[in-house]
Amino acid sequence: MESESDETRIKTSNQQRRVGLLYDERMCKHYDPDDDRHPETPNRIRAIWDKLQTTGITDRCLLLDAKEADDKHLLAVHTKNHVNLIKNISYKSYNSRSNAAAKLNSIYFNEGSTKSAYLAAGSAIEAVKRVASKELQSAVAIVRPPGHHCEQHKAMGFCLFNNVAVAASYLLNDSPELGVKKILIVDWDVHHGNGTQKVFWNDSRVLFFSVHRHEFGRFYPCGDDGFYNMTGEGDGAGYNINVPWENGRCGDTDYFAAWDHILLPVAKEFNPDIIIVSAGFDAAVGDPLGGCCITPFGYSLLLKKLMNFAEGRIVLVLEGGYNLDSIAKSMHACVEVLLEDKPLMGSSEAFPFESTWRVIQAVREELSPFWPTLACELPQNIICPVAPPPHTLLSSSDSETEDDKAPPKLENVAELLEDVIKPLSNLKVDADEDPDASCSWRSKLSNVYVWYASYGSNMWRPRFDCYIAGGQVEGMQKLCSGSMNKTLPDEIFWKTFPCHIFYGRESSHSWGPGGVAFLNPEKNSQHKTYMCMYKISLEQFNDVLFLENGLSLDVDSALFDMATLNAISNKEFGSQEVLKNGWYGNAVYLGKEQDIPIITMTCPLLDIELFKSGELPLCAPNKSYANTLIRGLVEGEQLSEAEAIAYIDAAAKSL
Repeated sequence: MESESDETRIKTSNQQRRVGLLYDERMCKHYDPDDDRHPETPNRIRAIWDKLQTTGITDRCLLLDAKEADDKHLLAVHTKNHVNLIKNISYKSYNSRSNAAAKLNSIYFNEGSTKSAYLAAGSAIEAVKRVASKELQSAVAIVRPPGHHCEQHKAMGFCLFNNVAVAASYLLNDSPELGVKKILIVDWDVHHGNGTQKVFWNDSRVLFFSVHRHEFGRFYPCGDDGFYNMTGEGDGAGYNINVPWENGRCGDTDYFAAWDHILLPVAKEFNPDIIIVSAGFDAAVGDPLGGCCITPFGYSLLLKKLMNFAEGRIVLVLEGGYNLDSIAKSMHACVEVLLEDKPLMGSSEAFPFESTWRVIQAVREELSPFWPTLACELPQNIICPVAPPPHTLLSSSDSETEDDKAPPKLENVAELLEDVIKPLSNLKVDADEDPDASCSWRSKLSNVYVWYASYGSNMWRPRFDCYIAGGQVEGMQKLCSGSMNKTLPDEIFWKTFPCHIFYGRESSHSWGPGGVAFLNPEKNSQHKTYMCMYKISLEQFNDVLFLENGLSLDVDSALFDMATLNAISNKEFGSQEVLKNGWYGNAVYLGKEQDIPIITMTCPLLDIELFKSGELPLCAPNKSYANTLIRGLVEGEQLSEAEAIAYIDAAAKSL
């Protein structure tokens, strides 16, 4: 009998790991009814599933059935009012759903939202239950809507229920027979997992680790919650770890460094019973919202390192990720690692940014009172080799592909597993070297705020978001790449000004045939122009200027700097031409609100005279463009639909 048992163990060890895979097409019934180009699209999970089917991975996994969450499990994390909202939202009228969504941050509802949300949370529970019971060694839940932004009492950031938090709470509080007493939650989504953090803020049973683009609180979800000094309270003090990147462009080696010098030492000491990964892939190469550069190989290695803990019991629950090709390839690489069916293929010989080491050292210092393993200083021969500053790299994540960097291959990938960042003592950093001009002006203007006063299509919030985060709304002929800093404004208000808008030009690249709005900055009490005000940085205002005028963002100087602002802010409706021959080459100062300058842009004053003389054509807006103006005015609660149409018609008839 003993020899038979030994033989069985040998056979089992040579077999691939038992990996569960969960996908359900019913979760595709949640979609934005007003914007078929919304980044959180049903095609996100379809792209992943198609990739896994095409490569045959689905045949090597155990397919799990999706299940809806029970209210009692949701109520362990969320308030009764929030659960009732999501439970009933799909059965309300279109207007009621739209009104409810408008009161929340980055949320939409449709008739399929309730079912999808219940399936996403219930499927996360099903996946962790199968792994905690040791029926499976690991599992992947391909779910949507995502969850990690959702807080106890409110939906936000595309998230309706906090799927991972609900699943973790189920293991800790509702299933003592499974024996899970300590859970490591790793959130590698590019955005901070604010909702998950708040759920377990006082709980020492959960070690929550979130590595995210932060930019000192300017990157979504904005604020201080994602900073490294947010370490938990009470019993949970020290069990909340944030690694807040100061900039975009972070890639494989930046994340490897955070793993090796923060997460892995603490995880070893914490010794979790199971690991749940909030597996957002919006830090991947080419993601339109994330602006970072992790490759599929990078994700596979991050996951491989985690498999040394909890006997490899890991559950991946999908969060964000908005480049369909990237999320499909990244999840495929991760499932391959869980199966342990193929060796890791890839390499990385780059170095982290200098800012990465600065953040890592700050996190270690903050957490060292709770985790003595972090108390020692990192050797200089590790932290000295750094990558060039992020602003010297490609200016837009939209243009990068996985092959852009073309890193040389390592002959032995195991070498990378042992020591990802090679100390090179002969590589030095010149501390006195000035950053390039582009980095300099962006840095200076990123902390200066203005109110951008929009009077055209940007009055409609989804359209303006395209200029910041990137994207394309209904009616637009061209995709917008977005600003370098993709943090969306969180302060908005409306105001009227005594001046006149008009419509000119025969067509535009964004909207096709038809005129677009311009402002005559001459003060005139007989006119009233509605403007939607967005609080953005002066850096972002420059990027909007660049994009409105068809210019590249990769420039060495700003069009509108502090000197220009000071020059035109002596009087209301003061203006200055900042770009010759640009459609929107004239900057206009409209006063102040909360002691913050209000500025907008229009055509040069000479063009206004040419419009008046007929040398440049006046032209009414086309239907698509006019509809965005109407939606902006109506959804901004400034005018009724009939009043908005009359307002646009009146402006189209005169200058």
